[in-house]
This record gives sequence, C-alpha cells and structure tokens, in this order.
Amino acid sequence: MKEITVNVQIAKGVTATEVNNIILPWLQDNVKNWPLGYTFEQGGEFEASGDAAASIFSGLPIAGIIILLLLIAQFNSIRKSTIILLTILLGLIGVTPGLLIANTIFGFFTILGVVSLSGIIINNAIVLLDRIKIEIEENGLSEQSAIYEACQQRLRPILLTTATTIGGMLPLWLSHDPMFETMAVAIIFGLLFATILTLVFVPVLYSILFRVSFKKGQA
Repeated sequence: MKEITVNVQIAKGVTATEVNNIILPWLQDNVKNWPLGYTFEQGGEFEASGDAAASIFSGLPIAGIIILLLLIAQFNSIRKSTIILLTILLGLIGVTPGLLIANTIFGFFTILGVVSLSGIIINNAIVLLDRIKIEIEENGLSEQSAIYEACQQRLRPILLTTATTIGGMLPLWLSHDPMFETMAVAIIFGLLFATILTLVFVPVLYSILFRVSFKKGQA
C-alpha cells in the first residue's frame, strides 16, 4: 500500500485544533471526488490528543466508582454522596461560557482542567456537608439551624479557596499559552460558577433529600 505523508509546521499562536477545524471539512468534502480506494488519516498532535483523551475517558468510570465508594465510606450515606456527585455538574455550567469569553477552544487540556475542577468542587461540597454534620451532632443544633450555620461558617473558606485557585490560574490564561490556556480558562470559569451555585445548591438539595422543612422559620 502506497501513502503520502504531509508534515507541516503550525504558525506561532495557532493551535492544531484550529488548523484541523479548517482542513478537515475541506478534506471531507473533496474525498468524495478522489479515485476509489483513496482516503486520508490525520496524525501528529491531533492523533496524539485523541489517543490521550480516549485513555482519560476510559478510566473515568473506574475513577467515578472509587470516588463514590470513598464518599459512602466517609459519610455512611448514599444521599450525601449523591449530593456531592451532583455538584460536579455545576462546574460544567461555567466551562462553555468561559471558553466563549476567552475565545479559545475545547481540547485535551480543557479536559484535564475539567477533571481538576471536579476535585475542587467535590472538596467544597464535602466541607459544607461535614460542617452541617458537626453542627447537628456536636453543637446540638436543629437541622434547619445547622444548615444556616454551616453556610455562614464555610462561606469564607470556600470563597478564599476559589479566589486563590483562580489567582493561580490567571497567569496561565493571560500568557495565551496554546497548551495551558484552555485548562486555565476551564478551571477559572468553571470554579467561579460552581462556587456560587454550590453555596445554594448543596443546602437546598440537602433540605430536599433529608426532608428538612423551613415552614416554621426555625434558624
């Protein structure tokens, strides 16, 4: 089998994904007019990135199961573990607007950013739920009062964690590095949205799953 290999050097400031977004549609349109038996394959950074992403996705189910088992072992509660896992989705809300605002692409390093972001979000949810448990079991507060107190006690630590993480990622975003910019953008905007929503989502979902009523206005 004969083949022709074309090697190109990407211009400075341009990523392989941006080039492929232009070349791939053109190839797909013109391959229909090629003689029978002729085809094309993409290699280089595009192929390596695809293989790396595939390896990450193949391990995510196992990682998810391990995380779930650890959460159940820590809290001894399926409902609390469910709350924490659902909060991971909150980070994804901010990733897409962030990529659009930063005018960047979704690539392999964006996936790494989302994975890292998930760990931070899980940590925020854990400390919030753990504080509710402390207020109920050690301080003897009612569930309603414990939720209020936990949110007040953990507001500053969660916001400080978010601020320091975003501050650490800002240089990577502002440097416009083709590799790490998308990762930084995913973490910055994902964490920004997730932090705000977590402080609302976790107490509300806890109240729903544990049937905590606020009708009597207890605090």
